[in-house]
Amino acid sequence: MEQQPTRFGYAEALLELGAKDKRVVVLDADLSKSTLTSRFAEKYPKRFFDIGIAEQNMLGMAGGLSLTGKIPFVTTYGVFLTGRAWDQIRTSICYADLNVKLAGAHGGLSVGPDGATHQALEEISIMRVLPNMKLIVPCDTHQARRATLAAAQMAGPVYIRLGREPIPVITTLKTPFEPGKAQIIRPGRDVTIVACGLMVYLSLLAAHKLAEEGVSCEVINLHTIKPIDRKALIASAKKTGAVVTAEEHQLAGGMGSAVAEVLAQECPVPVEMVGVKDTFGESGQPWELMKKYHLMDADIIKAIFRVLEKNKTIKR
Repeated sequence: MEQQPTRFGYAEALLELGAKDKRVVVLDADLSKSTLTSRFAEKYPKRFFDIGIAEQNMLGMAGGLSLTGKIPFVTTYGVFLTGRAWDQIRTSICYADLNVKLAGAHGGLSVGPDGATHQALEEISIMRVLPNMKLIVPCDTHQARRATLAAAQMAGPVYIRLGREPIPVITTLKTPFEPGKAQIIRPGRDVTIVACGLMVYLSLLAAHKLAEEGVSCEVINLHTIKPIDRKALIASAKKTGAVVTAEEHQLAGGMGSAVAEVLAQECPVPVEMVGVKDTFGESGQPWELMKKYHLMDADIIKAIFRVLEKNKTIKR
């Protein structure tokens, strides 16, 4: 399959936005070659600002730019953006509901050799808790492009999670994208798999393998974690009666927690979660780390059989 990092789609969208809207400006924290905002800088140098390693200052500047009518896209590694500048995101951006777009690159374990200090595994939790924040985790490069274009049209703060490593491209340039609208990309009847980011591809692999064993999996691409598509989640859970969530992120407070919150209130069903279990990552090749921390399609399959056993629909 074709593979590209989601940051590629983000960079392409910035160039498109730069050509269409002079209000769009881009800020980076001395990582423009890695985040690929350097491409925007080359074409629109007067609308690009390299702030240096000063993430907190960068968020304050972005807030000021938004108040002058600009649409700032703030870009750096997700672990630095959400960790070092959380207070500025909360108080300067979200509290005032400013029109600032945040792009956190290098999310998840698949950052690989950069290790624990650079592997953002907590940003879904700490971004979705903020009032006024919208949160998007694209499943591939095409969806990252469409999410970035959509973010420019959305009012208020938006956080987009991006990855460094190439991942399979499972959508097309024509695949619809609507913020807040989950995508059912494989209908099923026995169990629902809710995934985001890279885990959507792995969930499709798991569903394909289980189909050979007679297990019908419905796969939902929950690209928008906030606002969450409650209607789609409830409808699928009512149909299948069992749910597995899959994310390249800490289990505590992540996408799985967001799904469980909805189901606990509206449609209580057995739920199993696949994700990082309360630990930091380490240096290694991306797929080696995915295997070590049990984030592969085989791990999703195991979770499916556990939840089906709980639901007493299938026994193995």
